[in-house]
Amino acid sequence: MDLSAPIYLHNRQTGAREVEQVYGEAWLRRLYGNPLGKLTLHTLVKRAIFSKLYGQAMDRPSSAARILPFIKEYGLNPDEFAEPVSAYQTFNEFFYRKLKTSARPIDPRSDVAILPADGRHLGFQNASKALSIFAKGQTFDIPTLVADRALGERYAQGTVVCSRLCPVDYHRFHFPVAGIARAPVLTPGPLFSVNPIALRRRVSYLWENKRQRMSIDAGPFGLVTIVAIGATNVGTIIETYKNDTAVQKGDEKGYFRFGGSFLVTLFEPGKIVLEPDLVTAGETATEVYAKIGTPLGRLA
Repeated sequence: MDLSAPIYLHNRQTGAREVEQVYGEAWLRRLYGNPLGKLTLHTLVKRAIFSKLYGQAMDRPSSAARILPFIKEYGLNPDEFAEPVSAYQTFNEFFYRKLKTSARPIDPRSDVAILPADGRHLGFQNASKALSIFAKGQTFDIPTLVADRALGERYAQGTVVCSRLCPVDYHRFHFPVAGIARAPVLTPGPLFSVNPIALRRRVSYLWENKRQRMSIDAGPFGLVTIVAIGATNVGTIIETYKNDTAVQKGDEKGYFRFGGSFLVTLFEPGKIVLEPDLVTAGETATEVYAKIGTPLGRLA
């Protein structure tokens, strides 16, 4: 694979093959593809203080001036927003905005699990055979990802869905199944980018970065674990659900503050059959663009 190639997507809604419009693309390519850029990456950009300072800038009232140009450049639809654009006092408030319920309908079928977020998705029916995550020869280290060897072994031959959120996306994430939601567990780490520009070179950024896992006792779907992964300029992962309570499919789980970010959803072996387009995405390393509430898979 050409590491500098454009990022292609399959759009589930339109059926079209598209080239991703990458926020900050030139900056990312310099950081991850240039020796001098890599020096900057390791001495400054990956560190929490860099993302903290950037996040503080996005919390200033002056940052609100970025909102309308951002909406126009990336073709966002303000009719989906729960609040009028004028209600957002900072760029960060706009970034983790809520949407109207009607903007993201939830598949109501009880045997269907849904995608937990808007984004670009890859699916692997059997995690042990996932040999091309963003680039050939790169595989998942699930025990390290979940920061628990015993828990990770439960998913060694289970099913994995990767969901990559870009800065242009709706940045709240939701429960893919109903069940009892356990408390989150935080694992500290640096904040590398999770864009394919970076992950094509080193997919292990996903289990090196700061991340937070939680599990759902999901009845027929088994124990489902979701790992929320921070990234450059995403130092904060906010969980909005209550621990050890019953949740419904599609309920809000939490949100990321400014930047691109990543979710990994794990199912035990034999619990779910993924949607065909997600499987194809995993096999080809060409992500599917799809929205929260649409099908992830069905009970096996």
